[in-house]
Order: sequence, then structure tokens, then C-alpha cells
Amino acid sequence: MVPGVHDGAAAVLEQCWRDGYCVPNPDVYPHLWLWDSCFHSISWAALGDPRGAMELASCLDAQLPGGFVPHMRYAEPSEGSGPLADRSSYTQPPIYAHAARVLTARGLTLVPGTLERIERALDYLWNQRMTADGLLFIVHPWESGSDDSPRFDDWIGRSSWSRLPYTIFDHQLAEATKFDEEGAAVWSREFVVAPAAINAFAAHAAGELAALTGKQEWRRRADGLAAAIDGILWDAEQHHWVDKPIVGGGPSAALPTLDGLMPALVTADPERARLALAQAEDTGRYAAPFGSRFVPADHPRYQPEQYWRGPAWPQLNYMLHQAARRWEANTLADAIADASHRAALVSGFAEYWNPETGAGLGAVPQGWAALAATYPVTPAQANPPTAG
Repeated sequence: MVPGVHDGAAAVLEQCWRDGYCVPNPDVYPHLWLWDSCFHSISWAALGDPRGAMELASCLDAQLPGGFVPHMRYAEPSEGSGPLADRSSYTQPPIYAHAARVLTARGLTLVPGTLERIERALDYLWNQRMTADGLLFIVHPWESGSDDSPRFDDWIGRSSWSRLPYTIFDHQLAEATKFDEEGAAVWSREFVVAPAAINAFAAHAAGELAALTGKQEWRRRADGLAAAIDGILWDAEQHHWVDKPIVGGGPSAALPTLDGLMPALVTADPERARLALAQAEDTGRYAAPFGSRFVPADHPRYQPEQYWRGPAWPQLNYMLHQAARRWEANTLADAIADASHRAALVSGFAEYWNPETGAGLGAVPQGWAALAATYPVTPAQANPPTAG
């Protein structure tokens, strides 16, 4: 383990721990967030701590009877942005199946019923959020995890980010959302999109569930969704996958972002994976000294310290590392691991950071930055050059 990373990750998770889960940050984010908790669970597993299984179960505790898993469980009753007082009416990327597989691979025991709840959660997405052409859709940018991505700029009618107009826009979209009788968001009058990344994460989740349960139906679903991603979202000119607007939107859905490389997790096409991951290795594009830029350096919208306009994000670095390992892109995987170790220490385990300098941005510390503890020591770290 790289000196300081293991102890730092453990300290961050301890600082954020509440009754059964970690808040992302005690002051800035005092609630449970779905994909944050999945990444906390993965980080606990790397530390050999059984709280990983407890945290995964906690993030599924808010599941509605129909299978929908909210992206937030409020620490106290809230008016929120939907009809539910104690939880969100929106969801987030389904990382829970991957978290379950990591926990079991580390020899940790899942809380009874966890896999059954994950199956119901993915069933819900396949049954309620699937388009006729076989892609999953979302009804609010919050559901993407990449809340204010440049890919959503055409919905708001802006090409630059500032907090007030995006906050207003988010609340307008909440008012445009249709909810079912259980309080889950099901459609929007203004914003519906099939994002490359969330489809990749869902296909990956189905594959992980197939491995955990032995059920071939999940393998079939994983392969079918991966094929739809390749068949509909691949951009042969840009060598990445784009988002598909369904209600609203425009050309910004095809802008280059790190989300557009995530289907390398699941594509069956080695050439597409190679082309996409080559961009991740390119220092003129995504590869930076402290991790992967969210927007490539050669794009006019790249701003290394602006929210969702360029900073490195630990959870996306982690998922890209998974894709690199899948395709045995070992140089890229080692580079991500090394950069993530250094960035966690330099940034103070920040929510996100400047990929050029490692300067911490957002909430500091943030629970998911503990993902730095999940990476192996790289060959360069194990055998540093000697002086002289």
C-alpha cells in the first residue's frame, strides 16, 4: 500500500460514518447518497472492514416496493424535489451489483437479502426505464451522477456553468417530472435522455449480477444492453459513445466527456474499446498528472477547476480503471492507480480535484475519495528509481 493512502482512506470513512452508512461529507452532504454509498462499500471492502456490507444494505433500505432505489435517503424529513418526505424520487447509477461482487470477492458476507434487492432494482430499470430500442433512460441530470455535464448544456441553453442558473434549471426539471403512485420518477416533459455512461453502468451491473447469482438471464440482459449501446451510441468519428436525447436536448449530447468512454466496461468490440481507451491514455485529451479529466484538455469547454467542466472525479477514475483492467490495458490501469493515490493525498481526499495540480475542490474530505485505497501498488511504486 502507498504510504498514507490506506490510513487516510480509513480516517475519511470513519469521519463520515453514521448509523450504518457514511455521509459523503458531514457538513456539505449530510444525507445518504446511493452511488456514493456503493463506492464507500467498495472502499470499506478494500480495507477489510465488514461495514462495507452494512453500507451496501443501508443504501438499499430506501428501496420502494416496486424495486426503485432512490438516490438519496434524507437524514431528516425534507420537502425535497418530489412527493416523498424521507427519500428522493430520483435514482442514480446502479453500482450496487458491482459493490456486492467486490465484497464477496474480498471474502466479506453480504447482509441477507442484498442480492434479492439488487435483482429487484435492476428489474425495475429494465421494466420501467427501457426505451423501445433497448436503452435505459433518465429523467433528470441528477440521475446521471454527472449532474451538470456539458452534455446537458442544450437542455439549459448555456455553454458555460454557473451555479444559479443550473440550480433554477434543476428545480424546473423537478416540476416537469411525472411520478408514479409510489413516488418514483418515471418521465419528464422537458428532459429525457439515454446516457452512454448510465447504460454502461447498468449493463456492467447486470453482468456482475450474473456472476453472483449464476442466472443466465442477467448475462443475456447485460449483453443485450451492451449491444444496444454499441449499435446506437457509438460515434465512429469521435471514437467514443454519445448520449441519445429523447425529450429536449441537442448536439451537446455528443460532446466529448469521460462519460463517453465508460462503455469500454461492457462493449464486445475490442477495436472500439482500444480506440476509446487510447483517448484515456492521451495526455492531450483525458490523461492528466492527477487522474482523468472529465472534459478533454483540447476542448474549448475544458476548465480544470470548474464543476463538471474538467476536474478529475474519483468514482469515474475508478470505473475507468475497471474498464482498463477488463481489456488488459495495464499501462493505463497503472497510470490511473498511481494518479489516484497521489491525488487523494495532495487534495486531502477531496470530492473532486484539479487534474493538473491535484488541488482539492468541492467538499474536503469526501467519502468516495477513499477509493484510492482500492488500487494496487503499481510496478513503478513498488520499484521506485534510485538516486545516483
